[in-house]
Amino acid sequence: MAKIIDGQRLARALRGGLLARAGAIAEQRGAAPGLAVILVGDDAASAVYVRNKIRACEATGIQSTCLRFPSTVSNDELLATIALLNEDAGIDGILVQLPLPPHIALDQVLEAISVEKDVDGFHLYNVGGLVTGNTIFSPCTPYGVVKLLESENIAIEGQNVVVVGASNIVGKPMALMLMARDATVAICHAKTRDLAQFTILADILVVAAGVPGLIIPQMVKTGAVVIDVGINRLPDGRITGDVDFDGVSAKASCITPVPGGVGPMTVTMLMENTIASAERGLVRDDRSAENLAFQE
Repeated sequence: MAKIIDGQRLARALRGGLLARAGAIAEQRGAAPGLAVILVGDDAASAVYVRNKIRACEATGIQSTCLRFPSTVSNDELLATIALLNEDAGIDGILVQLPLPPHIALDQVLEAISVEKDVDGFHLYNVGGLVTGNTIFSPCTPYGVVKLLESENIAIEGQNVVVVGASNIVGKPMALMLMARDATVAICHAKTRDLAQFTILADILVVAAGVPGLIIPQMVKTGAVVIDVGINRLPDGRITGDVDFDGVSAKASCITPVPGGVGPMTVTMLMENTIASAERGLVRDDRSAENLAFQE
């Protein structure tokens, strides 16, 4: 039977350290790290996600600001709001909750966020930086997956990794982050033929397809590590992942549950990125002060 990788437990452990770091920042600059969250429309799932993020801010010493807009908000109004937040010294991180209404130009909105405040890691610079190793902020979900693997001392170097799902938010950055750690990575997606011929080869299988029960035991190698990123709500209201948890648990060596696996780590890495942004800001302020003193 597979060992269950407890994302809730790791998230709690990490948040204790984040709270201490946030306290040190507040003491040094007189203000806590700040996160601004932009929520557009009345999507119920988005509202829940934002509420969870605000609670996580409270638990880690981050001052959160939630800016709510109706679904009819214009593209220009969102861009103007982001421009103001970019200039606000009290805001260290800016997050736009996705999805956005169809009339909003998603690329424009994400790229309007300052790279130094893009704590979701979705800006073109940060995504592209994953290729060269120069990213400022890694996307939170893949970052959380890496932390989960590290917490269990699961080797990544030299392992065969299969990522099921090729989204810009999870699948593609996940593959790049694991390649940077010298894994051999294959990415599968909706048009992959005979998915099982790929998944059966995986030492580490990361599933982020958004299809309940997509991965069944016959598709998994005995002893594989299975990371289920999927979050799906069934007609009866239950939350489930993309993996047949009960069946695959009998073959895998380690597996993440849904809920309680990757989800808590995604939010925690958002807190990590926000606090890291504030710490970078302190370093920049110190350098500016040193330069000013030198000029004088």
